[in-house]
Amino acid sequence: MKREVAGSQLSALGSKTLKPRIGSQVTRFAAAFPAALRLCGEKCLRRLPPLTGAPIRIETVPNLRDRRGAVHAGSFLRQRRIAFNCTRTEFPRIFVHEVFHFVWLRAGNPLRRSWEALLKAELAAAARGELGWSAESHKVALATAEPRSVGRRWREYCCESFCDTGAWLYSGVSRHPEFTLAARFRARRRAWFECAIGKRELPV
Repeated sequence: MKREVAGSQLSALGSKTLKPRIGSQVTRFAAAFPAALRLCGEKCLRRLPPLTGAPIRIETVPNLRDRRGAVHAGSFLRQRRIAFNCTRTEFPRIFVHEVFHFVWLRAGNPLRRSWEALLKAELAAAARGELGWSAESHKVALATAEPRSVGRRWREYCCESFCDTGAWLYSGVSRHPEFTLAARFRARRRAWFECAIGKRELPV
C-alpha cells in the first residue's frame, strides 16, 4: 500500500491534520476531509494504542500514482503526511497500514529485530501467504533474493508485513481476500503484537 511518492506528483484537494493522541486526546478532522472517511478513521484510531508525536497531515488525492502506476495511498515520512485515493470499503485497512509506517520508522532496532526474528521463523517453517498484498508482493520478491533474510528486499518486506499485520489487527476488518496467512502464523503475530506493543503509547 505504501509507496514513497515525490511531492510534485501529488495535488491535494482535501486535507486534515491527524494529531497523534496522548492518552484520551481526541483526533480533530478538518471539514475538507470526506466525512465518510473521517468517521472510518476515527473508528480505527479508537482501536489503536495511543499515538504520540507531531501531527501527520492526511490528504485526499484523486488519480494518485507513482512511477509504477496507480496506488491507493502514499506515505511521506519526512514530510509527515499521507495521501489517499481509495474507496470507503478499503480505507480502514489502508489507513491503519499507512499509520504503521510511521510506527515502524520510530520503533527502534530491538523491536524491529524481534519482528524480523518472527518472520525468519515463518520462512523456516515454509509459511505461505500474508495479511495484505503489500507484504505478499514483497514476500514473493524474496524468492529471487539470496540470501532471503538480508538486504533491501528483506528490509522492505519486514516493514510491509509489520504494517499489514497492524492493519489486520486494528482496522476492524476481520475478513479480506488478501488475508492468506495460515491461522497458526496469524496467532503468533497477534501474540507478538500483544507482547511487544500491547496498549503502550506508540511514537509516530
